[in-house]
Amino acid sequence: MDGSCLLLHKSNMMKRKTQAGSPIPTYELYGEDDPSGSRFWVHCETIPARSALHHWEIGLHRHERYFQILLVTGGSGDAIFDGEIVRFEPVSLVTVPPAVGHGFRFSPDIDGYVFTFLASRLPVRPGEPSAFGHFLSSPRVTRLPQETVEGELILDHLLRVATEWEGRLTGRTVLMETGLAASLALTARIAAQDQTETERTDENDRRIEAFSALLHREVRNHRPASFYASALGITPTHLNRVLKAKTGLGTRDLVARRLIEEAQRELLFTPGSVKQIAFRLGFSDPAYFSRFFTRQTGITPGAWRQQEQIRLGSRNEEPGGVRER
Repeated sequence: MDGSCLLLHKSNMMKRKTQAGSPIPTYELYGEDDPSGSRFWVHCETIPARSALHHWEIGLHRHERYFQILLVTGGSGDAIFDGEIVRFEPVSLVTVPPAVGHGFRFSPDIDGYVFTFLASRLPVRPGEPSAFGHFLSSPRVTRLPQETVEGELILDHLLRVATEWEGRLTGRTVLMETGLAASLALTARIAAQDQTETERTDENDRRIEAFSALLHREVRNHRPASFYASALGITPTHLNRVLKAKTGLGTRDLVARRLIEEAQRELLFTPGSVKQIAFRLGFSDPAYFSRFFTRQTGITPGAWRQQEQIRLGSRNEEPGGVRER
């Protein structure tokens, strides 16, 4: 087994989907030098490298010994932590401690890196009685502040880890351990500040979180704005005002943007015709779906599909390596 073999299902059931109520599968990371994994402690790859193979969806699973970091530099998606859905957008850090069930849904334009490494290499163990240990003990999505020293440092540290992992040069282990530890320590500091601010947030912030979770479940049902407003206990006008104030987009715009993400995923990774995809997305009129897609993206569904398949094909043909910033 070579270094390209990364996550292997312990019971050789990697291709089987987790059914509702069944145990979440556990995966192990096997080593590039030693198949038993005893000398292998870290792996790095781009997020598209693996998610593209699974239609941008990674089902619920867990790793017993490994900590995982996702550096999201482009696109968007949802992290599922033992049933809880958390939205992420660039630039964010998704951190997952060992033994936590997790999965992901990515937009087709997702970009960034996944770092998977032995939790025993962390300078502080998850759950230890400290702010850092508390941060490491729970799965989180932390938005990195742009144009700040801390945000730039985290990005620099993780991109350097990716470079060192690919380069296999002398001293890479020390540099990677240092980079991972420093990036996590800085992210924990940012998360602590965010937590303080979250404790002061008003009811509108909680409404937006509830709206996002509801939209994730209902987007293909084409619910009107009044449905979401009623579920949140406010009027459609109030909901629209809250969303615009916090995101810059109204209810209809946010619903349309999410529906386009679903449409793009279907167009890229299902063999069905545009008409069939329109029906799966809840459109009763395929012609209306095409007009809706074109209005939102500036290109027809068929043309977008062909364009993206060419783009992804070119990306997959590129030689491996770390892309420059």
